[in-house]
Amino acid sequence: MKKLVNNNEEIVLYKKPSLMKKFKEDYAFGYLMIAPTIIGLIILNLWPMIQTLYLSFNTTGGFGANKWIGLENYKTMLTDSAVIQATINTLKYTIVSVPIGIILSLLVAVLLNANIRGKTIYRTIYFLPMVSAPAAIAMVWRILYNGDYGFFNAILSKIGLNAVNWLTDPKIAIFCIIVVGIWSTLGYNMIILLAGLQEIPTTLYEAAEIDGAGPIRKFFTITLPLISPTMFFVVITTMIGSLQVFDLILMMMDRTNAAMESTQSLVYLFYKHSFIMNDKGYASAIIMLLLAMILIITVIQLKLQKKWVHYQ
Repeated sequence: MKKLVNNNEEIVLYKKPSLMKKFKEDYAFGYLMIAPTIIGLIILNLWPMIQTLYLSFNTTGGFGANKWIGLENYKTMLTDSAVIQATINTLKYTIVSVPIGIILSLLVAVLLNANIRGKTIYRTIYFLPMVSAPAAIAMVWRILYNGDYGFFNAILSKIGLNAVNWLTDPKIAIFCIIVVGIWSTLGYNMIILLAGLQEIPTTLYEAAEIDGAGPIRKFFTITLPLISPTMFFVVITTMIGSLQVFDLILMMMDRTNAAMESTQSLVYLFYKHSFIMNDKGYASAIIMLLLAMILIITVIQLKLQKKWVHYQ
């Protein structure tokens, strides 16, 4: 700070603070506040990912010793029929469950956003699967799908149809798991979309009604464009979760099940090689393949969202 005297007037000039001083004053506190999150991400996410990448270039020997083998795990993986089938199963689960689940979630959210009696109770009922333990959900659905005394086969027998092997038939087992996956995530997506719907100004709907727009026209010209940012978030998170499906397969399918090969996902295959066969190097290569798939699909979605997501 400098003082200049001009015509008996004192003028005070302030010197621009240095970058280091500004950092200490303005940025240091902010970085201190986010430090726990950054440290947690590094310890729990980044460092394990680096270790997994390194481990994918090794093979696990006796007594847990690792031996560097370069790209051999990746070469083996590209010709492994189990990995190829697990990749197909994972993509099939994602391609079927994500669009159907989001459409149903949006439909339920729109209905429960209307002025109807008891909508709070309905919202709670739809959200209940999200607060239930995945193991409990899988066990209940496994009983419903049981080929001998299951609820669905009991209904089929009442109407004179033959029983169906829901979880042991390789042709339909994956779709039975998809039904459970959609049902278990419906409530969460519904709540997120419902929050987005409530952010839309009601004046837009009132103006559309004055112009003579019907419910369908209002949905496609007002609701859908304005809720697209929220829907984009739901699409991203749901797709990543679908690519990582594991718990439903683990708890609903036995290892000796004839349909296991046609239902096991990449994460289940990673679990199998890592904790059952104790081949952590090969398992790491499998999970790195899944990571690459998620990154590629997410980048594509981020590029395509410019064409259909409308930000206010």
